Amino acid sequence: MNSLNNLVISSVERLDGWLEKNGWAGYDPYDIRELPFLLKQNPSFFGKVLRKGFYTIESVAPLFLRGLLSVDKRVNAKGMGLFAEGYLKLHKTTGRQKYFIKAKEALDWLSDNYSKGYSGMCWGYPFDWQSRVFIPKGTPSSVVSSTVGSAYWAFYKFTADSEYLDVCKGICEFFLNDLNIDEIGGDRICFSYTPVDNFHVNNANLFVAEFLIRVGKEISNKDYTDYGLKAVNYTLSEQNEDGSICYWAKDQENRCRIDHYHSGFEIRSLYSIWKLTGDSDIYEALKRYYKFYLNNLFEDKTIPKMTPKNLYPIDIHSCSEAILCNCLLCEEFPEGKEYLENAIKWAVENMQTGEGWFVYRIENTRGFKRKVKIPYIRWGQAWMLRGLSEYVS
Repeated sequence: MNSLNNLVISSVERLDGWLEKNGWAGYDPYDIRELPFLLKQNPSFFGKVLRKGFYTIESVAPLFLRGLLSVDKRVNAKGMGLFAEGYLKLHKTTGRQKYFIKAKEALDWLSDNYSKGYSGMCWGYPFDWQSRVFIPKGTPSSVVSSTVGSAYWAFYKFTADSEYLDVCKGICEFFLNDLNIDEIGGDRICFSYTPVDNFHVNNANLFVAEFLIRVGKEISNKDYTDYGLKAVNYTLSEQNEDGSICYWAKDQENRCRIDHYHSGFEIRSLYSIWKLTGDSDIYEALKRYYKFYLNNLFEDKTIPKMTPKNLYPIDIHSCSEAILCNCLLCEEFPEGKEYLENAIKWAVENMQTGEGWFVYRIENTRGFKRKVKIPYIRWGQAWMLRGLSEYVS
């Protein structure tokens, strides 16, 4: 066993030890944002100043402020999906039963806590959040449901129990019957983020597409695969000349927003879709995007940058995505292996605390660098466990 494997195993054990003491519930970057004055969509000038000041204080003293405002710790469905799949991978790699028990516990929680009243099982976030529209807590999301669906799929493949496949089929029914589907030409569609919006968000659209194609091929359901491929067509029509894909589709925002983790989401989805279909056009799009990703979203082939132009803030979500994305892609594109190994070493050495949890961010304000020390569960700990589990599997 090489030194990097030892480093990763030690990191996982320390993180697992902290999670065992902490439990599944914890804070999230968005939990504090459901305060009424932060949810207001079009604040006054004074309101904007108040928000800016509030977020400045929150970034300096996130734990203190949550305690002061009695923000409660919550279990997050997306985090539970990541834990379920991550712990299952650790069980398969190590044979340790304790990891399987934790994976099953996370999955059982999801089975008991899905959003009711939809065409199939689906999940959302445990807080209100304001995007371009107001999205109430518990509103099922395409991104959350596909992430959770990946855990049920992993359990289905591991156990061959059709009960887990049935949940996956139900998630597909939620996508097709409850999300809003915009038709853009005869062979292109875009799935909404939730049932209450009409967003064209490329990573969400690809998450849905990949899951529909994956399940559709397993059960020979042509409707699933056809809808999935039409969604892929739409997002690939959005690809920029340099290979990148913006967060918002071009028909919804003129400014192209690109960040590390959403780019990783899109690349992993395209990689899986290519593996499922063998489509050469998807492969070429994937290759161009991955080249852009390596060339523009890493500092010195090591530190995950937030955007192509900005290293800071160095976010734990970017670190975990750098590990997960390159783990999967370096099998086909060996140039990613150096980035993967460097990113793992850097993240463990610079972002993991002595207690085992990972800090939220490293910020740089006018040359003054500081760590934002709060153990966000869904945003940091769950994603890091998932990324590190992929490396050792």
